[in-house]
Amino acid sequence: MIEHTVHAYDADLAELAGKIGEMGDLVKKQLVDAIGALAHRNLPLAKSVIATDDQVDALQRFIEEKAIVTIARRQPMAVDLREIVGALRISNDLERVGDLAENIAKRILLMNEEARINEVILQIQRMVQLVLDQLARVLQSYRRRDVTKAIAVWERDQEVDALNSSLFRELLTYMMEKPSNITFCTHLLFCAKNIERIGDHATNIAETVYYIVQGQPLHSMRPKADITSIGALGAGGAQAEAQRKSPPADTSGPAGVAG
Repeated sequence: MIEHTVHAYDADLAELAGKIGEMGDLVKKQLVDAIGALAHRNLPLAKSVIATDDQVDALQRFIEEKAIVTIARRQPMAVDLREIVGALRISNDLERVGDLAENIAKRILLMNEEARINEVILQIQRMVQLVLDQLARVLQSYRRRDVTKAIAVWERDQEVDALNSSLFRELLTYMMEKPSNITFCTHLLFCAKNIERIGDHATNIAETVYYIVQGQPLHSMRPKADITSIGALGAGGAQAEAQRKSPPADTSGPAGVAG
């Protein structure tokens, strides 16, 4: 942390950073428990994930109130102000991570006795491991004010997108092959999308760490590899996907015209 002449100011910033760490640990546990509940159809565990969200919300409110009081009392400038604004931004992203983990848990309660597809569950677990690693690394970059580590997290977001896109295609295949899979696979589509969005929030935090340390936003275009957004499912995206899957045209006729 930046050294300050006012000891109480140091204590304020340290408390904000400590609450961010506490909040980060809590939302990571929410995500771990949500996926554990999904893998083992553990309804009590899913309900505990939902209940935990109140604790996450309470931590966010504390950070907001502490940040406002600190700004009012200390009237910080430059890097000091960025520390406080950064804590506010990160707490907002972590609160959204908690909401997304809660959404997954709520989906589990709706699945009832739907047929399971273990291969897809394994895919989702791999995706969650990558996202958890991203969250752990970006929170570490915040604690250490490590811009290099933050940028590494920022650059890996497209790996999460690629996994989500692959899972999206796989789930659509299962749904087309067997209509009885549709309900279960639809729930999993939403779960996977929530996980992908958690990866986006980890990337947001990486950008905030960069802002805190460098004093300016990260101007580069964020790398994305997600085909499952609404835009990607529009006419253009659907046509491109159909072309990707269709066999090449027969150009053996005269002047390259299909025979």
